[in-house]
Amino acid sequence: MIALLQRVAQARVEVAGVTIGAIGQGVLMFVCAEPGDTDALADKLVAKVLKLRIFGDDAGKMNRSLVDVNGGLLIVSQFTLAADVSSGTRPGFSAVAPPEQGQRLYERVLATARATHPVVACGEFGADMQVHLINDGPVTIPIILRS
Repeated sequence: MIALLQRVAQARVEVAGVTIGAIGQGVLMFVCAEPGDTDALADKLVAKVLKLRIFGDDAGKMNRSLVDVNGGLLIVSQFTLAADVSSGTRPGFSAVAPPEQGQRLYERVLATARATHPVVACGEFGADMQVHLINDGPVTIPIILRS
């Protein structure tokens, strides 16, 4: 699985002009499933994100996790994270999981996050979404997990 994390002061996602998910301070996580990804990998991703120490402590060092700061987690599906741009000028998407698998794993990430963290919001799989955020730092971290 591929994820791109952005530490945010706030973030929201809209579909057709309607806000469907929003958080204050926390993490905006874009997530993409690849063909070999499993439920176990989705669970591992959520555990990693919740424990990743990317928030400042009293000394300003990144020593606090999303759990420590009681921040929100906004999860948005984004298949373009697996884009292949190695040749030509048009991205290829052959490394993306088929839509059915991608949606199932996205829903697994959401379910796992909701079962283990109190503030979880989400986008809509496959929808044309507009994502609004205030990146805090900026802090942007890519995560690639493979079986």
